[in-house]
Amino acid sequence: MISRWAVHTSCVLLVLVTSGCISFRGGSEAAHTYQLSREGGQREIHAADGDSSVVQLSPPQAEPGFETPRMVYLKRPYELEYFATNQWADTPANMFAPLLAQSLSQSGLWRDVVLLPSVLPGDYRLDVYGFALQQEFLQQPSRVRVTALAQLVDLKQSTILGMQRFEAIEPAPSENAYGGVVAANRAVAVLLDQITTWLRECLRHSPACRR
Repeated sequence: MISRWAVHTSCVLLVLVTSGCISFRGGSEAAHTYQLSREGGQREIHAADGDSSVVQLSPPQAEPGFETPRMVYLKRPYELEYFATNQWADTPANMFAPLLAQSLSQSGLWRDVVLLPSVLPGDYRLDVYGFALQQEFLQQPSRVRVTALAQLVDLKQSTILGMQRFEAIEPAPSENAYGGVVAANRAVAVLLDQITTWLRECLRHSPACRR
């Protein structure tokens, strides 16, 4: 037999749930999921001006704390926090890979771009480390910072042609996660242009490649 206390408790819980006083995460509360893309659409495709070489692209490696689809933000330096109901469709590093491959293909520097792992041979290999994407609420407006370290290897000569750290910062149009998404896409576009310009210098064996 059900006691009066159990009946009373069940009724109280039912009232609280239906009135919205208790929220079970993952129930009716829907998460917002965002894609990382290159703001402004396709870049202009250039005619090939390289030596018809092939570049292999290693999977970008995320900075510790950023190997997750969760969206990172900072309210004070060095402390990573994550939005509760907003997330990326994949880790930012994984979503950056096809964008970088597309940018390399359109740069005219290479005959082909090969995503690793692959059995196809290459003349060069581009490695990307320490990829990080964060929204910083350290000032107003908030801003998004995207950073990465790139290394270009000449596979035929077994030498590192250059290594460079890149950073792009864009202000957010609104003080929320979606504003961070818009700023992130703009920052990624800037970062891709920086990397392409640097690669062009590397292939020319310019001293600027090794800064």
